[in-house]
Amino acid sequence: MIDLIEAGDPPAKNAGVFGLSSQIQDSRIVLIPVNWDATASYGYGTSKAPQKILEASHQLDLFDPFYGEPYKMGITMIDELKDMDHLNEKARQLVQERRELLPSFNDKIKEKCLKVNQLSERVNSWVEETSQYYLDQGKIVGVVGGDHSSPYGLIKSLSKKYDSFAVLHIDAHFDLRKSYEGFEYSHASIMYNVLTKIPQVKKICQIGIRDFSKGEYRYNENLKERSRTFFDRQLARNKVLCKPFFETIKEIIRFLPERIYVSFDVDGLDPKLCPSTGTPVPGGLDFSEVQVLFEELSLSGKKIIGFDLCEVNPRENIEYDQNVGARVLYKLCSLSLGR
Repeated sequence: MIDLIEAGDPPAKNAGVFGLSSQIQDSRIVLIPVNWDATASYGYGTSKAPQKILEASHQLDLFDPFYGEPYKMGITMIDELKDMDHLNEKARQLVQERRELLPSFNDKIKEKCLKVNQLSERVNSWVEETSQYYLDQGKIVGVVGGDHSSPYGLIKSLSKKYDSFAVLHIDAHFDLRKSYEGFEYSHASIMYNVLTKIPQVKKICQIGIRDFSKGEYRYNENLKERSRTFFDRQLARNKVLCKPFFETIKEIIRFLPERIYVSFDVDGLDPKLCPSTGTPVPGGLDFSEVQVLFEELSLSGKKIIGFDLCEVNPRENIEYDQNVGARVLYKLCSLSLGR
């Protein structure tokens, strides 16, 4: 299969992610698909992303002038949890029922939210247990969502292996709400949950942030030295004032410790690159900026201990969103493998 890829020929249709035929035992990276988007607040569809990204990944050429041949290290995406689609549909229905209730129906709202939270906890537990299984084998584990609540279990699992690490969070949103619509594990609460429930996460560095509530802004301010945020507004001003993005990258690297988890919400990119994502926001990073950021992180010698890619919303007739998603995913894999 690698000979076909290196010759520039298309892989077999039944090939694995990136057209590879890597077996788990021979793979350095194991990707966990989390087809879950139950708490999506603006647009559903990201639950289909893992499979659609896998299919689109067959279109990529895998040799990289900077990283070389990361595909030779082995990258595998495991099968989706058999019950996940059922759990997702069940939770979606409960979410919709909760949204249709008037505020006066407080007890019924609490009941619906409790059931959704319980289903979310089942998903989190599966992701955590699956992650732990592969981490114990010495694999690098990445999550492919799904909405941005998907990677909580992986980050929790990593906290059992590492007593201290940082999260590099690329996103249009803080995701610092204590809960959203009463859902404790909402996509809008992932970083709040990480920072309050996983004390091993000592720092968070956020890039591309440009859409947030006043409460989230104040919460982030109160994190003080634990947080460093590079707002999209400031990045845009830097461009106008001719401050190179490379200077921002150096600041990011200085802030981050030796061990880093990368959480990549695709809406951190300019929406021209992800027009169907669940909550698109004007502004954002360009693909080339992300590429240079990752390359400089690799050159810094810091260790990437895990990663996720979330909020890719595939379109049926045009594979643009999932194609970009597949390219970001390959960059994340390359970054975690290093040079």
